[in-house]
Amino acid sequence: MAPSFAPFDFVGDREIGVVCVHGFTGTPYEMRYLGEQLAHAGFTVHGVRLPGHGTRVDDLDATRWTDWADAVEDAFDTLAMLCRRVAVVGQSLGGLLALHLASRRPDVAAVGSLATPLWLDGLSGRVARWAADGVLQRIRAIPKLYGSDCRDRRTRRENPCYDAIPTRALAELATFMKVTDDALERVTQPVLVLHARKDHTAPVACAAEIAKRTHARRTRILERSYHLIAADVERDIVAAEVTTFLRRQLCAT
Repeated sequence: MAPSFAPFDFVGDREIGVVCVHGFTGTPYEMRYLGEQLAHAGFTVHGVRLPGHGTRVDDLDATRWTDWADAVEDAFDTLAMLCRRVAVVGQSLGGLLALHLASRRPDVAAVGSLATPLWLDGLSGRVARWAADGVLQRIRAIPKLYGSDCRDRRTRRENPCYDAIPTRALAELATFMKVTDDALERVTQPVLVLHARKDHTAPVACAAEIAKRTHARRTRILERSYHLIAADVERDIVAAEVTTFLRRQLCAT
């Protein structure tokens, strides 16, 4: 069995492919359950591992948001050689990357935006702004004091995410949130927006903003999960929502 931080591939129907994209400091583990359920539904699925993730914190420190965007575009192009239509579904940073790619590539068939942050509130927001403004230049990384923002205890225990956040990478995330925010009106594909009301990382108000500006076909707010909704206590609901959305939007056309 492949390690939990490794990319994953499930070959199904060559008609519809789905690229699954994990979040900031995370790994494909966050999206593997969703990928498995999509594969059971017959889709061909690829779970990408973003540059700088799933190895060492120092590797993330050396990456830029353009590296993440390029990796998702490469994954999309590879899957597009196998499947007639390809959707991109991402969680957190992965959601930003899915929306950003769709804003540039009309051949993206559909987008799943899961717990996507357009901004960060509270201490996280202040630290991100300080990092973007260069205030934290002498601080190379900050610890993740509370681990994964996930209610499910097993997921919190097993999730192989980093236990620290490089400040340069955090500045890249802050920059990329603004880049994606500016591009939302250019997303014309069918969009699904899922978010948790109790998300402690990405404010739930981001969901309404994304839904409004992309004219999302469906929005659902989850009541029990925290941030990592694709792997949290309502992961079956997330998988059902994504599967139904892709079938309705893509399989009949």
